[in-house]
Amino acid sequence: MRNQNVLFIHQNFPGQFVHVASALAAAGHQVVALGIEGRPLKGVRFLRYAPPRLQRASALDTARDFEVKVARGLACAAAMQRLQREGFEPDIVVAHPGWGEALFCKDVWPRARLVIYAEFFYGGEGSDFLFDPELSTDGPEQRARLRLKNTVHLHAFAAADAIYSPTEWQRSRLPPEYRAKAQVMFDGIDTTRVAPDPAATIQLQRAQLQLAPGDEVITFVNRNLEPYRGFHVFMRALPELMERRPNAHCIIVGRDSVSYGSPPSGGGTWRDAMLKEVGARLPAGRVHFLGGLPYADYLRVLQVSACHVYLTYPFVLSWSCLEAMSVGCPMVASRTGPVQEVVEHGATGRLFDFFDGKQLVEEVVGVLENPQAAHAMGRRARELVRERYDLASVCLPGQLRAVLGEDPYPRGRPPKRVMTVKATAC
Repeated sequence: MRNQNVLFIHQNFPGQFVHVASALAAAGHQVVALGIEGRPLKGVRFLRYAPPRLQRASALDTARDFEVKVARGLACAAAMQRLQREGFEPDIVVAHPGWGEALFCKDVWPRARLVIYAEFFYGGEGSDFLFDPELSTDGPEQRARLRLKNTVHLHAFAAADAIYSPTEWQRSRLPPEYRAKAQVMFDGIDTTRVAPDPAATIQLQRAQLQLAPGDEVITFVNRNLEPYRGFHVFMRALPELMERRPNAHCIIVGRDSVSYGSPPSGGGTWRDAMLKEVGARLPAGRVHFLGGLPYADYLRVLQVSACHVYLTYPFVLSWSCLEAMSVGCPMVASRTGPVQEVVEHGATGRLFDFFDGKQLVEEVVGVLENPQAAHAMGRRARELVRERYDLASVCLPGQLRAVLGEDPYPRGRPPKRVMTVKATAC
């Protein structure tokens, strides 16, 4: 296999391309990346581009989001043309289409192989749209915005030579004509590193407390604490849960921003809003908000967990869900489409209706009351992740096949060890 020129496009590079871009560079391919923000990867040349500031609001407010994405696509195309003038001609372009950057790839390099990462296609029955009646608004305006939100994806799918989605559920959201040509390949979990550690400890300085495996620790992790990941449901269930388990500690990891939805209608953060609602009923000194954590500290939180709670709307599956399973955490998770693909009720975790806080409490209490059964469930969860989502043996070879269009290891099995790079939990 000859070395190729490969261009990655992602507004927050490396994002989901962290492992495949690193592997291609390590194998001797010339790898360049374009993005608005990013961090360096060894062997990868990263170029920033700045999307223009729009001087006026769109005449149609409904089209504002699409207008911003077209502006980003044009700015990204200008950056591609600068690379072209420098003499760089990619054999392969790998792009995340969600913010518009992929719109004009084929206009600049029509002969390059275009590989599209299909993370999510919005709308349709069973998706995030209108899932949460407490926070959803329906109407012609909302539906029009949703349709326009998919426009950049449809352009990318039509131009693509190859498409891949991280999970079967996410692939199932694509229009049928594009679903048929989309592969499924997850981003990958480094199951060697993301593993149980009986010696792990977490030191909570403010509470002057050290927690370790065997302690009754309930964990909840989001990139940002928000309803899309069930933070409001979890917080409303927490007072009863902590009352039922008087020796338990709850560790909550996540920043006070918004990744996918909207801030509370009254302003502030979702943590503030939920503490205002239920904070007076929470036990002092047993609920610990740690904010965002460095990756190593985040892993230690999972390694001391006696029960990990994960919720999501019917939306993109979080890395943290599979990372918790890889660590062997006994899982209690929402019975939503993306979760049901990886968590089998009673085998690799316990499932509950997303909106049923009472059932959430009962499932967590059941896990904590039966540590032997919980340990066996966590062990099966780890086995599933190693079999289906391991980075080195499953996901990275699959990503390389999707990108290169051929077997990356024509002489046999992939190497036993693959260079991995830290990723951020979500």
